[in-house]
Amino acid sequence: MEMTDIHAESLMRFLDRSVVNFYATDTVRKKLDEEGFTRLDPRENWCIEPGGRYYMTKNDSAIFAFVAGDDAPDSGFKIISAHSDSPCFRIKPNCEMITEGSVVKLNTEVYGGPILYTWFDRPLSLAGRVILRSDDPLNPVRRLVKFDRPLLTIPHLAIHFNRAVNDGNPLSKQKDMLPVIALGHTDADDRHIILSLLAEELDVNKDDILDYDLSLYDTTPACRTGLHGEFITSGRLDDLSMVHAAMTALLDSDNMSMTRVMAIFDNEETGSGTKQGAASPVLEHLLRRITTALGGDEEAYFRSISKSFMVSADNAHALHPNYPEKQDPTNHPIPGNGPAIKINANCKYMTDADSAAVFRSICERAGVPFQYFVNHSDVAGGSTLGNILTSQIDLRGVDMGAAIWAMHSVRETASAADHSFIIRAFTEFYNC
Repeated sequence: MEMTDIHAESLMRFLDRSVVNFYATDTVRKKLDEEGFTRLDPRENWCIEPGGRYYMTKNDSAIFAFVAGDDAPDSGFKIISAHSDSPCFRIKPNCEMITEGSVVKLNTEVYGGPILYTWFDRPLSLAGRVILRSDDPLNPVRRLVKFDRPLLTIPHLAIHFNRAVNDGNPLSKQKDMLPVIALGHTDADDRHIILSLLAEELDVNKDDILDYDLSLYDTTPACRTGLHGEFITSGRLDDLSMVHAAMTALLDSDNMSMTRVMAIFDNEETGSGTKQGAASPVLEHLLRRITTALGGDEEAYFRSISKSFMVSADNAHALHPNYPEKQDPTNHPIPGNGPAIKINANCKYMTDADSAAVFRSICERAGVPFQYFVNHSDVAGGSTLGNILTSQIDLRGVDMGAAIWAMHSVRETASAADHSFIIRAFTEFYNC
């Protein structure tokens, strides 16, 4: 099997297991455990040795792993950052709504910026985190839960009732996007369908469930498409493909001089403004604690940061075959042509000429093609992790990603070759 196929198959297995942010983090955690990484507790003193492999989690939905360099702490950090979350629908409290005809639907709230139409008429299910009662009110029990069977669907209104649907149809997030879960329910107990489901799945008493963080996910597995299997289509490629690439490169690389860091944040899709998001001091605190645990002081930390470099890995928009006019005339990445270096004159990305040159050189050393993404000047672009993190830490770095189609759709499309190219580039970055 060619390396592109190996990487593609590994990515698809990763995507199928990582149905929501909590499970993405859990999938990474399990892989790190298998590879001999030691879990660190932020509440305890850290004992770190050069050459040691460590990780910590935050809120069960963000994870930070590193291999301590032999020349640390003064040698600096090589950091790849990505995020675990994707646009979706979150379940609200008291979510059961019994409608005429005894149809039960669930009250949801949109998370991030999904393409709403793509969620209609699909087999959907639930996954996330459940909080259970314990003897210590400040430390309840946390359990992950995933229903592997389809439980819900969001039925579209038939074209016979809306003849203009194909001419454009504004959607209400509160009215049009509520998923259906059951028929024939009228009793008062049916106001607690979700609690009953969770109690049965986790084998706990319903009264011990204090709260939950539950999201919808599409149960359709990731797959290859195209005449020669050129494409990978799946939910959550943005940004779990970069999470998988960063994890693979961290495990495949072997340069022991500088400290290699993988930082997977949560809540990028809602602005990163949480304790587990890139706008928090979580990464800065991690880097300071690594420096201190390796015998460095404040001065050593600042020297180390000045020698560091970060790759902010979040996907880019590929040139769309049906809408080429939406892209910049001369800088539009094509699927299969390598990672895209993301540039913005108004500093939405952290890339400048210096950092773009660094990443270009890394790609050249890895034998990987590269390309550029720049927004059409009439279309404002979004920001990502890089410039948010540089407001916390004085880092050099570049924003980049795989060129994909249908970003924020329930199913996005990427190039299988690009994923393999990016793993090679990330591995070279860690090794150089």
